[in-house]
Amino acid sequence: MPVSAPTCLAGAPVALPMLRAVLRGLGHSVLRRPHRRVSASGSRGWCNGGGDGEGRPGPRRAQDGRACFTTPIFYVNAAPHIGHLYSALLADALARFSRLRAKPPPGPGPAAPLVRFSTGTDEHGLKIQQAAAAAGLTPSELCDRVSAQFRALFQEAGVSVSDFLRTTEARHRRAVHHFWGVLRARGLLYKGLYEGWYCASDECFLPEAKVTWRPGPDGESRPEALESGHPVCWMKEENYIFRLSQFREPLRQWLQDDPQAVTPEPFRLVVLQWLEEDLPDLSVSRGNSHLYWGLPVPGDPMQTIYVWVDALVNYLTVTGYPDSEHKVWWPTTHHIIGKDILKFHAIYWPALLLGAGMTPPHRIYVHSHWTVHGQKMSKSLGNVVDPWTCLDRFTVDGFRYFLLRQGVPNWDCDYYEKKVVKLLDAELADALGGLLNRCTATSLNPTGIFPEFCPSCFPSVEGVTVAPAKAQPEDYALVRSVSALPLQVENYYENFQIYKALEAVSTCVRQTNSFVQRNAPWKLNRENLADAQWLDTVLHVTLECLRVFGLLLQPVTPALADKLLSRLGIFETERGLRDICFLPRYYGQPCPFEGRRLGPDTGLLFPRLDKSRARLAKVHST
Repeated sequence: MPVSAPTCLAGAPVALPMLRAVLRGLGHSVLRRPHRRVSASGSRGWCNGGGDGEGRPGPRRAQDGRACFTTPIFYVNAAPHIGHLYSALLADALARFSRLRAKPPPGPGPAAPLVRFSTGTDEHGLKIQQAAAAAGLTPSELCDRVSAQFRALFQEAGVSVSDFLRTTEARHRRAVHHFWGVLRARGLLYKGLYEGWYCASDECFLPEAKVTWRPGPDGESRPEALESGHPVCWMKEENYIFRLSQFREPLRQWLQDDPQAVTPEPFRLVVLQWLEEDLPDLSVSRGNSHLYWGLPVPGDPMQTIYVWVDALVNYLTVTGYPDSEHKVWWPTTHHIIGKDILKFHAIYWPALLLGAGMTPPHRIYVHSHWTVHGQKMSKSLGNVVDPWTCLDRFTVDGFRYFLLRQGVPNWDCDYYEKKVVKLLDAELADALGGLLNRCTATSLNPTGIFPEFCPSCFPSVEGVTVAPAKAQPEDYALVRSVSALPLQVENYYENFQIYKALEAVSTCVRQTNSFVQRNAPWKLNRENLADAQWLDTVLHVTLECLRVFGLLLQPVTPALADKLLSRLGIFETERGLRDICFLPRYYGQPCPFEGRRLGPDTGLLFPRLDKSRARLAKVHST
């Protein structure tokens, strides 16, 4: 740990007033409240985004809906796996949802993007040096090769990034050097002797409590990192040190003042627990005799900037830092990270930002890992799941849906193929796809148009029993459920619970199938006026439900949602969250879709995987 720390050039330690001052930068951001529509029966519709459906404050954002989402930048010492893809898909879904509800600024001409989404690759550090040497490549060659794999994977998976950053880019070097200069000018960096247990695999120093001794193959005890199991060694060298110890109280205050700063809550509590312990100053450089593949310390070419400082600044680089543009985007930045890098993002990074006079990240969303049949993925076990194979086997939208439907951020999630097939066949092929096929079939809808809603068949006041009213209590329950669904889904997105948003949609899909099954439109006689009106009303309600499902599924299954909405004849200009306005005829408003021709039938929405796999197996056996 550090010794010989000189007096802080800036004088007094960092105090809580600094935290309060820099947090004032978030003051301009406000929640946009939803516009709710109340029917005579008391059920509520939802026409616009913003706010929280359960009374809890959601993430603040700029009044115009501006937001910036980031994944970790991924280390290029190995090929991408499904854990990397999961991080990217979580961020992608959040970014896509934010785009759907972002309110474009008024005025002529194309609107500037209100949502940014960045990812990229972390290309410096000792592990890159070692991996390149093992592969017989230069570090630059290895970085080019593996970075291209990440970029290609994300393109294949439909990850809608607006900026793919590589830390070897000139713009990033400029940002890191400027950030370093700010910390140095504020007296928060000093040069001193740093010693302690160093883990090359994890690229960090560890306190004594995080090191254990285990016997090796020869029976000799060797030191290892307690959490990762990677070997460590005692290291002592002169380098630059950041005054992290001064930020313990400001960090605690930040986390206590903003309960959603780190989400889900269990991870915030973990960080607060860490802050109960000592917070020693942090080594932020390495001698270039140990680490040459990285960014040199400005003015001291014999030192290389610590890879984690270099990597974390990427979040500023993509906002335009150090130019003034970053002041527009940084206060709205949401980080999506894995739990294994929580300390770097929730302690080191906010402290560095506070030291530079900036606000901490707006939100840090943390997720857990994927296991395979209950075991951690590992090359030695041969159980690493290849994301390319999964995208090909289960389709892009199918695998996106599985990961985001089954992935629960709070705890590790288990992967096995039968679970994927069972889920996708049940929810996408049968429940959603079957519902669409049934209600657009020529046997029920021979004209191929969006049928008319009959208000007298389905009065907005529940309990009317005078003919021709036919709606039953269960039918009103469906209308209430789907009316509440958009706001419920938004609340789940706000709280980083995408899996719950998809569960809520799936529940309403099942409820809609029950509505159709209960009213059996195929048994109605179109030659009878009352039957024909009720048949069209049942189809109208069902297609309206499907439209809402399609709109809400766009962030998770963009291609499937597009196919569904196109089949319903919904124009691309009618697919924002402000366009939802479920079942307007029920609420006494005109419906723009009535009488409109449905889109062309392009086949099954999502073919069953068990049948396609059976056919494939049959082909291979002949």
